[in-house]
Amino acid sequence: MIRRVDLRGRVAAGEVLDLQALVPRAEFDVEKALDVVRPITEAVRHRGADAIREFGAKFDHVAVTDLRVPAEALKTALEELDPAIRSAFEESIRRVREVSEDERGEDVHSEPAKGGRVTQRLVPVQRVGLYVPGGRAPLSSSVVMNVVPAQVAGVPSLAVASPPQQDGLPHPTILAVCELLGIDEVYAMGGAQAIAGFAYGFEGCRKVNMITGPGNIYVVAAKRLLKGQIGIDSEAGPTEIAVLADDTADAGHVAADLISQAEHDPMAASVLVTPSTKLADEVEAQLIKQVQNTKHAERITEALSGEQSGIVLVDDLDQGTAVVDAYGAEHLEIQTADAEQRAETINNAGAVFIGAWSPVSLGDYCAGSNHVLPTAGCACHSSGLSVRSFLKAMHVVNYTREALEDVAGHVVTLANAEDLPAHGAAITQRFTQ
Repeated sequence: MIRRVDLRGRVAAGEVLDLQALVPRAEFDVEKALDVVRPITEAVRHRGADAIREFGAKFDHVAVTDLRVPAEALKTALEELDPAIRSAFEESIRRVREVSEDERGEDVHSEPAKGGRVTQRLVPVQRVGLYVPGGRAPLSSSVVMNVVPAQVAGVPSLAVASPPQQDGLPHPTILAVCELLGIDEVYAMGGAQAIAGFAYGFEGCRKVNMITGPGNIYVVAAKRLLKGQIGIDSEAGPTEIAVLADDTADAGHVAADLISQAEHDPMAASVLVTPSTKLADEVEAQLIKQVQNTKHAERITEALSGEQSGIVLVDDLDQGTAVVDAYGAEHLEIQTADAEQRAETINNAGAVFIGAWSPVSLGDYCAGSNHVLPTAGCACHSSGLSVRSFLKAMHVVNYTREALEDVAGHVVTLANAEDLPAHGAAITQRFTQ
């Protein structure tokens, strides 16, 4: 069901290992997808809502007359939401909001010279488009993960887009959570056309400054193509889980966690890294046992048997740590005897889950952390979505005459050194009048 990659003994034999290349990873060719989404984004740019509706009918097989979801539909969705589901979402919202508020931060005031002040103001992005997937699994939890940190950041204008279901509206649970969070600007549109609609604006929808949220390869490609036109959070594609484990790990837990992420998509990646052949054998047996009892067995089997998934055998945990750090997984679980200490050595991961009682599923819903995370190795340079994603740092400079005069000579010297004498003149002009 799942392939093995054996790295044991190869370093001792004198081989130099390229760990990034050796760890299983799916081919996720965003560059190729750009050729598909470019004409879509251009059509939306020039023809607005008409183009969005046409592409929606083509790709989602749903004819949508009015892209804006009516307020009554949002209200009805919340009224009809199962009370137990509502309660669970309220707890998820509470936890994510508490973590976001702790992360918010404050303006920073500095005085590098007497009378010279520099303030770093944290300013919210003014308008954000939030994308919520609605394909195989309508991710209503992504509404929470997108909206709550943006609200805590103080973003004054938020709009949500999610693909329409057969009734022409986004999934009712997605609508219910929007209503629960007070989001009344919701659009029934998905895919690259939704990203373009937010980026360029269309009839009844002002263009946004930033787009966040996960999606399929075409959503990711549209975000990459339009980056610069708008800001983006990261390129969050098919989900990934890596588990670093030793003999202390429970094979049934590890297998269940690998399966949980494989459930998302046939392109989902599930990777176990371990020095223990015994654990590898037990996990493989558990995968076979557990998958046959799951609802989405076919999808999970395809993901686990794909080139993006595997069991990587390593010489020891130190090599295993180097492997998962090079991989830079979206989700990294560490189930080892020294899990907390080992987690402190990790530099590259979207989020790290420590020990047997912190599974990725907890982070997907109710840990208080965010589940919109960088994939495809982007964790080496990008962060997961948080309140900071929606804040810009802006310096405010306020010098007195005396403070400027004190440093004027240095400014003029540096301006002349760069052959920009008018820069220096802007300083001396103030003291020659």
